Amino acid sequence: MASLNKMTIIGNLGADPEVRYLDGGAVVATFNVATTEKYTNRNGEKVEQTEWFRIELWNEQAKVAEKYLKKGNSVYVEGRLRTELWTDKEGKERTSLRVRANTMQLLGSPNSDRAEEQPSYEAPRQQAPPAQPRPQPTPAAQPARQQAAPSRREPEPVPFESNSGDDDLPF
Repeated sequence: MASLNKMTIIGNLGADPEVRYLDGGAVVATFNVATTEKYTNRNGEKVEQTEWFRIELWNEQAKVAEKYLKKGNSVYVEGRLRTELWTDKEGKERTSLRVRANTMQLLGSPNSDRAEEQPSYEAPRQQAPPAQPRPQPTPAAQPARQQAAPSRREPEPVPFESNSGDDDLPF
């Protein structure tokens, strides 16, 4: 039987990433991403609900996170949900959830008003994010000799003509 463990998150960083360089050369970056859902409840009150996700990136992507990600940045993250068991200071067994990301893309800075000022970097990944349509150039942007092709007219539908009377209907 097939199985699937896939998380896709678009949200904002709660703080700068924490980056650790481990023995053996491995690098890990961890950070929190907040997603916010806004809705109106039964009483007509506007409600805002925020969920926090703990994200970890490894090796080259961790280095990219260290260099480019800052508190407040919008980020696209794709990965797998993992359960971690650990012991707290009092010796109690604890469980936490973490997203081990395999794709990360910086979407831009919430402090920037203009799109051309928003930094964008997509780290190397194993799987492509959802395809986004490419913007089509407007006719004004095309050179004068390359006019848009004339639109094709669809053929007119043939009107339905029945040779039978109403008494031939089965109902």
